[in-house]
Amino acid sequence: MTNSDNLPATDSVPSTGGAHAAPPVMQAGLPAGAVIGLDIGGTKTRGVRFENGQPVADESVGSSNVQNVSREEAALRLAELFGRIGGGTVAQVYAGAGGIDTEEDAAALAALIAPHVPEAKITVVHDSRLLLAAGGASTGVAVIAGTGSAAWGKNAEGEEARAGGWGYLLGDEGSGYWLGREAVRHSLRRMNQGLEPDELTTALLRSCNVEDPNKLIALFHSPETGRRFWAQQARFVVEAADAGHEASRALVEQAGRDLAGLTAQALTKLGIKGPVILGGGLGMNVPLLQESFRRSLAAEGVTDVRVLEQDPVFGVLQLVAEQG
Repeated sequence: MTNSDNLPATDSVPSTGGAHAAPPVMQAGLPAGAVIGLDIGGTKTRGVRFENGQPVADESVGSSNVQNVSREEAALRLAELFGRIGGGTVAQVYAGAGGIDTEEDAAALAALIAPHVPEAKITVVHDSRLLLAAGGASTGVAVIAGTGSAAWGKNAEGEEARAGGWGYLLGDEGSGYWLGREAVRHSLRRMNQGLEPDELTTALLRSCNVEDPNKLIALFHSPETGRRFWAQQARFVVEAADAGHEASRALVEQAGRDLAGLTAQALTKLGIKGPVILGGGLGMNVPLLQESFRRSLAAEGVTDVRVLEQDPVFGVLQLVAEQG
């Protein structure tokens, strides 16, 4: 139940080169008519309309993921998005979303999409499937490090495996939310030890508009903040780590190791050694995390590790073509 988000909550972290929205190559097996790809994360919903295998509209609105917003708000966001990219006569909609763990989850989201594309075939999957396809792989393990975290993979026999993706209350190790929460915990520990705020705490206090670390406790539990808000604080951990702050470096490196642990679980279940595709805002934009991730997997004998180079929504055409 995570929103793995290609961190528009790490739109919450500084981009250092990120994904390219490169036009996809026309693929055999695509249906006649328009195809709409949706990438529904915890912070934003991106929709791309493809005609003849080429993108003709590309728009983003706020999150329409019902793990993060009400069904009413999700419906309004989808209406806004389809108003921009067009609904009507569409052959197929292929949507990837965080928190799609059961057929019931998929059906509930499909029901919100259906009024905008009444004649379309609608497929809803966990968003990690988009990532694997966007990485140019039909088998392997996709790892999302965004607002939340999750790993999903498939082997040549068609067997699937998931690891993580339990949501922020149970897991989301290595995610933007995890880093944001750990920044708060770091600041509170220093307060308890009678230490002055360091650079990470100072940046966090400024962002949260409070002057005392003690006030972070009430703010963290306040209904006015939530998972997305704290995931957005991950940027300050990354910035401090890049500036040489040791505690922040340790957190980012731990995030990489935790993500590698999820990956190893999925690989073991599938009996494969890769490839591994790392995506999400943190995964795609934070070199220190990438290095830790690669080192940890290399220690397990996994060396085919790739950082995603195009946005996950562009994996939709491959997935539609594979459906036949």
